[in-house]
Amino acid sequence: MLDVKEKLKKSLELLRKYEWLLDNYVLDFFVDDHWSKLPLNWQQLLENIPLERLSELFPAEIQDDQLAWPSELIALKQNLEKLCINRMPITQPDTSLPCPLLEHPKLKDMFKKRVNPKKQHEIRRMAEICALSHRQTPVDFIVDFGAGLGHLARILGYGFGLKVCCFEMQSDLNQQARDIDAKLEFMAGKSLPASEMHHFQRPVHLCNRLESDTQPEQFLSSIRDALQLDSGNFRFGIVGLHPCGNLGPTLIRMFLGCPQAKFLNFVGCCYQKMTTEATHPRSQVHGYPLSSFLKEIPHNQLSYQAREISCHAMEVYQDRLLAGTYDHLRIHSLRAAAERIIVQQFPELRHCALRNVKHNPGMTFHEYFQKAVQRTRFEALDSKLLSSEQTETDLANWQRTVIFYTLRLMLAPLVESIILYDRCLFIMENGSEVRIEAIFDPRLSPRNHITKAVKP
Repeated sequence: MLDVKEKLKKSLELLRKYEWLLDNYVLDFFVDDHWSKLPLNWQQLLENIPLERLSELFPAEIQDDQLAWPSELIALKQNLEKLCINRMPITQPDTSLPCPLLEHPKLKDMFKKRVNPKKQHEIRRMAEICALSHRQTPVDFIVDFGAGLGHLARILGYGFGLKVCCFEMQSDLNQQARDIDAKLEFMAGKSLPASEMHHFQRPVHLCNRLESDTQPEQFLSSIRDALQLDSGNFRFGIVGLHPCGNLGPTLIRMFLGCPQAKFLNFVGCCYQKMTTEATHPRSQVHGYPLSSFLKEIPHNQLSYQAREISCHAMEVYQDRLLAGTYDHLRIHSLRAAAERIIVQQFPELRHCALRNVKHNPGMTFHEYFQKAVQRTRFEALDSKLLSSEQTETDLANWQRTVIFYTLRLMLAPLVESIILYDRCLFIMENGSEVRIEAIFDPRLSPRNHITKAVKP
C-alpha cells in the first residue's frame, strides 16, 4: 500500500506542475494563444523538428541523443514512465483459458453476431479472466453489469458453463439478448451432441439500473428475486466491461458492501463522466476521489479537461505520427480555426457543439467549416470570414496544434493512473486484495486496465 500511496502522491505533484497544459483544450488553441504558454525552448525545438519525432515523447520510444531535447521534457518523460501504470498487456500461461466453443465451425459466428473486432477482442479476454477468477475463487454465479446484448455473459454461460445474471437498464437490449441466446441454443442443438451441452447455463437478463446511491441491500434483493433465491446464503462475483463514469466506482462499493460478493473484475471508461466533489458538492457519493488517503491530500481534484484527455487513444495517435499521416492530424487545427471565427462573431458562444466531420485527404477549410456548421446557427456566417488573413495564419500554423495536442496526450496516462491508484487504495483500505493491470491491446481498446479484487 505504501508504494501505491507514494506513486499517487508523486503523480499528483507532477500533474499540478503541468495543469496549465492539461486543462487547455486544443479547441481553444488560437482563441487563447496556447502556443505562447509553452516554454520558449520547447517552442524553438518542437517547431523545427519533423512531426514524427514527437512520437519519441511517448513511453517506450527511444529518444535520439543527437537531438537536444529540453531537459524539462526529458525529465517529464522519465517521471511519467516511473509513475504511470504500464499500458502494454503481458500474457502469462496461467492467465490464459481458451474457450473451445468459440472456435466451433457452426457456432463461432453466433458469438460474433453484432460484435465488432474491438469488442470481440475485449469479451474473449475478459471471459477468460472471469472464468479464471471463478476457478480460483468459486462462486455460485456472476453478475455482469451493463451487459448490453449479453456478449460476455454468453461466453461465460455457454462457453464456460458459468451462471450469469445480467444487469442492463435498456429493456430492448435485454430482449434482443434473450433472442440471441435462444438462437444459439437452437443452433447448438443441431450441431452438438447432448454430452457437449450439459454444461450450458442460459444467462438471466434483468432490466435494472444501478445508481451511485443504490444500497447493497437493494441490489441483493433484486438479485434474489431475479434468480429466485430463498436466502442470502450464496456467493457471487461482479464483472463489468467498460462501465461508464460513476458505474465503475459503484461496482467497487457493491463489491465491498455485499458480504456475498467474493471477487470483482472490471475495466472502466469515460472518466470525464464521473462526478467529483467539485462538480457535485451536494452529492453524498462521488466517482472521484474514493480513498481516504486521497481525500486528505489538498488539491486532489482532476479537471473535466484532464479526465477527458485521459480517455484518448494514445497508441493510435503515436502510430499516425510515426507513419507520417499528418494530413489526418490537421483536423484539430481546422476545428480550432473555426472556433476563433465563431468566438469573434459570437463571444458568448464558446465551445458550441458542431457536427463531427470525418477527415478526407485534401479537404479544404471551407469544406470542413460548411460541414461542421451544417444545421447550426453558424451556417449563415459570411464565407469571407473563412478567408481572412487571421484564418490563413491560423491554418498555416496547423503543426503547432499537433505539437500541443501531443504534449497533452503525453500526460493522459498520468491522469488515468491517478484515478486507478485511488480506486486501488480505496479497495485496500476496505480490507480486500487488489491488482490493476493491462489486459487488452491498447491499439484496439485504449481503456485496457482491469481492476481485479478479491476478499481474503
